[in-house]
Amino acid sequence: MFNAWLINDPSSDPGVYVKFKYRSEAALFDLGDIYRLQPRQILRVKYIFISHTHMDHFIGFDHLLRICLGRNMHISLFGPPGFRKNVEGKLAAYTWNLVRSYTNDFSLRVMEISETQMTTTDYSCRSGFRPEPGITSRFDGILIDNNNFMVNAVFLDHKIPVLAFALKEQKHVNIMKNVLEEMELLRGNWLVELKDAVHRDDPDNVPVRVQCKGGKEKTAPLGELKKIIRITEGQKISYIADTVYNSDTARKIVTLAKDSDTIFIEAPFLEADLKTAAEKYHLTARQAGYLAGMAGAKHIRIFHLSPKYKGSEYLLENEALEAFRSFLSGNPPA
Repeated sequence: MFNAWLINDPSSDPGVYVKFKYRSEAALFDLGDIYRLQPRQILRVKYIFISHTHMDHFIGFDHLLRICLGRNMHISLFGPPGFRKNVEGKLAAYTWNLVRSYTNDFSLRVMEISETQMTTTDYSCRSGFRPEPGITSRFDGILIDNNNFMVNAVFLDHKIPVLAFALKEQKHVNIMKNVLEEMELLRGNWLVELKDAVHRDDPDNVPVRVQCKGGKEKTAPLGELKKIIRITEGQKISYIADTVYNSDTARKIVTLAKDSDTIFIEAPFLEADLKTAAEKYHLTARQAGYLAGMAGAKHIRIFHLSPKYKGSEYLLENEALEAFRSFLSGNPPA
């Protein structure tokens, strides 16, 4: 369901772009420098998950705002304590006297997360981004839970509360091409509708419009069309940025990222600079690999590499992979 990649090289501003396959939607983990993204990629973004608002994780907000203004778009943003004030500070930096005449109304829904609750506030372009009254609800670790995917979050420690995230497809619906051929059905957008019906757990008698060979269309019950699908475990992506290493954060990361297909995890320092990493509340590459291995991730992608290793980034990559692969071989590091 997802394609995910680092927006910048591992030594530059953090940020992961997640494209939803077969849908005109995308998500972002953090908003550092996003100038490498094409406007069409930014215009797909529906969800943004901010770990914390240090400049290198949030400076891209202004560029996103500029691209999206004048569009009939709605974006949901999630962030840590104080996040609404951070967003309002960004919005207050500009003058909005002409926006009432805009044809389209760009809007933001901002969710500020604490350990126990989530406060939701809406901001509309046409009202000059004045905040609507906030609505507070209970936070139990789940940010989004819909038919297609779920997003969980936990708090880590970077001398301030920092959010880590896991995005998981509810279930993966595969189309069996050989059965599709046998039933003389064509590929097309109707398969997305079929997958949506399966994700919603619609009854078997629900009619689905299908495309047949020869250009004909017909309807068939969902139960009959289930012959062409195979359901497997959903894809999972985790994003871990800016945290000190200790037993509490390690436990939280391993639980959150358990069985991830890909874990994106910061690795600013080598183990030889362990003291510096601890003082700056960051991970070493070895710690990052260890945590990815403990979580049972299939793949690891490190980022947020310290500029002190410019030209020697491979040392961080090697150290993280060595710790990670030791778990795959059954010989975890001491």
